[in-house]
Parts: sequence; structure tokens; C-alpha cells
Amino acid sequence: MEKIIARWEWRTFGHSFGAAEEKIKTYPAKVRESSEVYILSTNSMDNTKVRDMLMDIKYLVQVNENKLEQWNPLLKAEFPIKLDALQQTIKAWKVDVDPASLKEFTFEEFLSQLVRKHPSLRMVNVFKERHGFTINNCIVEIANLKFDNEPIRTVAVEHEDPALVWNTVTMLGLQGFENINYLKALKRFAKIA
Repeated sequence: MEKIIARWEWRTFGHSFGAAEEKIKTYPAKVRESSEVYILSTNSMDNTKVRDMLMDIKYLVQVNENKLEQWNPLLKAEFPIKLDALQQTIKAWKVDVDPASLKEFTFEEFLSQLVRKHPSLRMVNVFKERHGFTINNCIVEIANLKFDNEPIRTVAVEHEDPALVWNTVTMLGLQGFENINYLKALKRFAKIA
């Protein structure tokens, strides 16, 4: 099994990224599309989503002096989701759920019997058209998104080395934009505190 390394990330959301976007687009890109379901909890800032029928959880490890965020993968679990993975997911949401109601859920049961019924949870469907670049050895991404069919865009820079991420952010001229992770952007969209 490959070693999991927490990556540092800088990301922002908007509709246009000016000269920085034009500079990024001078590099060759790989394009991928995905449809994902993010599950937002009013009690947590852990990133919980379902992509490719996998429950995927990342948590924020730390934020450095440049406001870069280090995220660590916690879980990737298939559906039907097993009880131990379900319990880890509920723990990441920081919500109370009656233990007697828990069982192995299919994806549809997970959404209908657990997520949609819980007052502290909200799901947002996210479509991503991701344009991936390698710049300065960093993963750089520009993505056209839809949050529940509302269009928005994101640009991101990621790497294991925070100095390399920040150097790339400044080299591209992105440092003037607010660093906003997916959870903050989705909670703003969904009007969740």
C-alpha cells in the first residue's frame, strides 16, 4: 500500500482569474470530469464527499503563515458502506445518530435514510470539469463547476511542500485572491454556518 502524504493546498473560487488564468493556460492540460456529492455538516469542517461510489474523507491538519492548508486523507470506502466506515463518517460530521439505526447502507439508502433526514446535514451535487496542469512540480487546476447546477469556477495549487505551493501561487499572480477551500465555498453557497 502506498504511503499517504498530506498535501498543502491553495484554492480560490470565482468566475474569472484574470492574467493568472491566462498564464496557467499556456501549459499543457489534462481534462477530467466527475460528478460528486458533498455532504456538509453544520458541526464540522471535515471534507466528506462521494466520488466514483467511494465515501472520501479528508481533514484539515494545519494552516501555515501564508494561509496554505494541509489536508490529510482519512477514509476511502466503497458502497455499500460497511458499519466501521459509516461510524468514521458520522464521527467526521460531528453529529449524533441513533446507533440502532446504523447498518450497511447502499449509496441510495445512505442519502435517503441518513443524510437527507439529519437536520445538521446538507448534500450538494457538484459537477467538475477539471483542467489539470503541472507547473513548478505542483498540481495546478482550473475547474468549471456546478454547485447544484449553479456555475462557479475554481483554481488550485497543491503539493507536499508548502514553500513550493506558495512560490507557484505567487509566480502565477494568484496571491491577491482569497484562499477558500471546498467546504467554505460550499457552505457559503448553501448558506450554512
